[in-house]
Amino acid sequence: MVQILKQKTILHYPQLDTVLMVEEFIRENSGEYKKRSLWENLPRKMMYQTFCVIFDYLLDSNKIALDREGHIAWIWDPEMVKKYLKQKHLFWSE
Repeated sequence: MVQILKQKTILHYPQLDTVLMVEEFIRENSGEYKKRSLWENLPRKMMYQTFCVIFDYLLDSNKIALDREGHIAWIWDPEMVKKYLKQKHLFWSE
């Protein structure tokens, strides 16, 4: 199966501290905000395009998910992943 990647013109890539700030804010407020209101309530202001780059990254990396109404929830749990990977009856196949 051939996968076509989205090509975007990105004028400004976010800095790591900005990505981490957005991640932390979503983790602490999981399920409370939709995309636009999340951007408006972040502790530090940023360009909406920069926010969208971070948002798309978090969605593509399965750290966040959207419910039917568009509320954003933090779903990444590395401790749970480690727990499941240690179970012998579960295995990784490619």
